[in-house]
Amino acid sequence: MRAVVIGGGVAGLVAARRLAVGGADVVLLEASDRLGGRVAAAEVGGIVVDGGAESFAVRGGAVLALVQRLGLGADVVGPAGSAWVALADRTVPLPAGGLLGIPSSPLATDVRRVVDTRGSVRAYADRLLPLLKVGRYERLGPLVRGRMGDRVLERLVAPVVQNVYGADPDQVPVDAVAPGLNSAMTTAGTLSGAVLRLRAAAPPGSAAQTVVGGVHRVVEALVAEVAALGVDVRLGTPAIGVHPAPDDGPITVVTAREDLEAGRVVLAADGAAALGLLGDAAPDVARLPLPVPAASTAVLLRVDDRRLDAAPRGTGVLRAAGRDDVRATALTHATAKWPWLAERAGPGSHVLRLAYRGTEAVPDATVLADAAALLGIGRIDAVARADVRWSDSAPPLAPETRAIRAALARTRLPEGLALAGSWVAGTGLASVVAGAERAARL
Repeated sequence: MRAVVIGGGVAGLVAARRLAVGGADVVLLEASDRLGGRVAAAEVGGIVVDGGAESFAVRGGAVLALVQRLGLGADVVGPAGSAWVALADRTVPLPAGGLLGIPSSPLATDVRRVVDTRGSVRAYADRLLPLLKVGRYERLGPLVRGRMGDRVLERLVAPVVQNVYGADPDQVPVDAVAPGLNSAMTTAGTLSGAVLRLRAAAPPGSAAQTVVGGVHRVVEALVAEVAALGVDVRLGTPAIGVHPAPDDGPITVVTAREDLEAGRVVLAADGAAALGLLGDAAPDVARLPLPVPAASTAVLLRVDDRRLDAAPRGTGVLRAAGRDDVRATALTHATAKWPWLAERAGPGSHVLRLAYRGTEAVPDATVLADAAALLGIGRIDAVARADVRWSDSAPPLAPETRAIRAALARTRLPEGLALAGSWVAGTGLASVVAGAERAARL
């Protein structure tokens, strides 16, 4: 059986691998000149780092299982240390033992350090409010605000959700960013109790891990494996049409070079491109409004500065609302977060990663001032800089994307056609890999 996978990002590579392992004759079409999508290597000052995703969530086990199948299991490691949050009035460590910033112990010292005693007492009221035994919360913001108050939402939860997911917590579905939280609340009766239950049930070790050398090694291993499995990879070959035959017959995938008939097609292209190809298969869905694309820039710096050896702000800093002197939304002290990277960089040499919304170039002076302010040190100089720009045409948590997914759930796709990618599976490699495995098995 011939199978065609459209899109050569992580979802497409995982789907192509799964189909090939199952015995299919697989053709992988990628519009650009490289594979891997938003997982890619970058170089700054002679140091190779991740330019896109730098870690993966262990929830569900899909990524870890894939990494082990690819022979990289022995190289999986967790981060060292923890992150800080830059508030309008101070910069302090994020509390331990939370979930998306939601504290499991509202009166803990590290929680009071962020939200003050008044905010901590208000958060503790979660345990005195009527028990949550029935119903579900749709949005994260109203849940946190109602149970623990504005200060926990604004100072803890919002910085995490806005920087990790690029979304307003008042608009974020609970089930999308915290699977199992609603169910845990009906069991525990309180929000803090639910967080405790979920953390206790999580696999041992860090909730986020990486591979020594960077997550881009997973893509390199995937590319090598699909080649070894005989997958016909065609770069610079966009699909320009997907036409299901009547009565669940073969699906025709149109390219500029030829038309490909396939019994199985996995559409793993970027959201806007994928929707543009669903005109025949799901015309009502294809006509829905597209979300506004989300654009971001990662600015990578190599800094040779012994003051950073002590990791003055842990693994990095998230900027909270009200911190108006800094333009970057977050800073990752990569060599403090990943010991293997510190070893490769060498003594006194550090890699910083600053996140900015949009793809406009940020002046060196702004980047260096942001880094110094977020790290709490004086003037900082960089040995090298590299910018990595990303654009997502269908952000998974955008209301329009969620509406498209809801419409797809009500739509019967033609036999043999499946969808994959973050716009249908959700944010993060854990969701993308699991979704691609499912799509390839349908």
